[in-house]
Amino acid sequence: MSANTSGLYYLGAVKGSSLNTLLKLDNISKSFASVRALQGVSFDLWPGEVHALVGENGAGKSTLIKIISGAHQTDSGTLEIAGQTITANDPVFSRRLGIAVIYQRPALLPDLTVAENIALRMEPPGAWRPVRWKLRKHRARELLSRIGATIAPDAIVQTLSMPEQQLVEIARALGADARILILDEPTASLSDREVQRLLQVIRHLRTKGVGVIYISHRLDELHQVADRVTILRDGRSIATRPMAEVNHVELIRLMVGREMTAIFPKQTVPLGDMLLGLRNLGCRRSGVHGVNLQIRAGEIVGLAGLIGAGRTELARTVFGLMPADEGESLWRGKPVAISTPARAIQLGIAYVPEDRRRHGIIPEMTVTANTTLAMLEQISSRGWMNFRRERLLANDYVRRLSIKTPSVDTPVGDLSGGNQQKVSISRWLATQPKLLILDEPTQGIDVGAKAEIHRLMVELAGRGMAILLISSELPEILGMCDRIAVMHAGTIAGTLDRAEATQENVMALALAHSEIAAAR
Repeated sequence: MSANTSGLYYLGAVKGSSLNTLLKLDNISKSFASVRALQGVSFDLWPGEVHALVGENGAGKSTLIKIISGAHQTDSGTLEIAGQTITANDPVFSRRLGIAVIYQRPALLPDLTVAENIALRMEPPGAWRPVRWKLRKHRARELLSRIGATIAPDAIVQTLSMPEQQLVEIARALGADARILILDEPTASLSDREVQRLLQVIRHLRTKGVGVIYISHRLDELHQVADRVTILRDGRSIATRPMAEVNHVELIRLMVGREMTAIFPKQTVPLGDMLLGLRNLGCRRSGVHGVNLQIRAGEIVGLAGLIGAGRTELARTVFGLMPADEGESLWRGKPVAISTPARAIQLGIAYVPEDRRRHGIIPEMTVTANTTLAMLEQISSRGWMNFRRERLLANDYVRRLSIKTPSVDTPVGDLSGGNQQKVSISRWLATQPKLLILDEPTQGIDVGAKAEIHRLMVELAGRGMAILLISSELPEILGMCDRIAVMHAGTIAGTLDRAEATQENVMALALAHSEIAAAR
């Protein structure tokens, strides 16, 4: 069977024949206790195809992937791999069948070398087996070169960047003769350049006949790399379409079950007095310098720029995590020294960090405990917690933010990504801030949850709260902000009003601020 001009193998096969499919799931259902995770889901994958799988958080994508990889067993329905009906699956058996799953955070052993990590998947187990180090390195180098990666086999994995680790995982999967590669949100933490490199690798794998299941909330990527797309909603497969025949609006409608013409529901509200003013602010430790910025009550100010421009570092400086050592901060027009987060909270500043799993929530703790973690002094007296007040407060924020959870006693780690983010936001809203700093608040969450967080931002701004929004997604910055401050090399290259803010103007400032400043 030969590939056609698009690099696809499946188009030349006889449609409907399971003998030509790599993977076929028919009428799959799965329940956990009383919760129906999947109901009558069908899905297939052909050699040389990139098949996108999309849906809101909780739609059933993770459960379906775990059934394919053998982590879960089906309640009903059939699973076929290369025409073979699989009646009993498990992770070891699925790997033998050529299935490999690569998650957002690579599952490599950080203290081992690249060659050792690759060998773990390729070499048979055995206590009394000589280690052929030269052969290991040769195989690793060969596999990495097949996907265009120039990574040293001797490199320790923990010294590699996130995209480099993902490439090592892909090389390891190829070394284990993977025919079905499942990529689960592989680009959530990558820069645009790194994303394009990964997509190029995927296209290369497609020409070799590898079937790829691609899961992503970034809809722009799907049109660049996917051949077909299947949409899940509430545990059901809603539709499977050729990627070229469905646009963003139609995808969103199918995913959420309703028309969503306003993902960014920005509303203009009267602005109040200046809350925060920065004059030549800098922090040598973080690389931030010469920052001038003002934020007014009721205003949403975007902080744009390329990765490494200093956006998160500026937020951490404002919040006192890395205190400023030059310049001046003004709060309501008066000079203040924000040397600690406690001082920032006292003034009325809150910060929702970028990495919610590491810094935004404590997954093992309940919704209640996470919600009140930043205000324990307010719900305790003489060292005794007022648990009734704590619980009432948590239930109030679950209601106000529409957090989907079985109860406030549920560990936050059991919730979907979007609901985890809402809990993280509720923790800081409970401190009743005047200025809310949101660092990548919608990263890695589905389009429905994004819209809910955007609506919350509009509601908070309408109540007079100032918001500093950091986002790598230009449509989000352009759609939600009154003004946009663009950072480059640790300082603000320029500020754009909403009327003059375009993708071209923002990127021009982000890439060459000195030239743009001269032109303006």
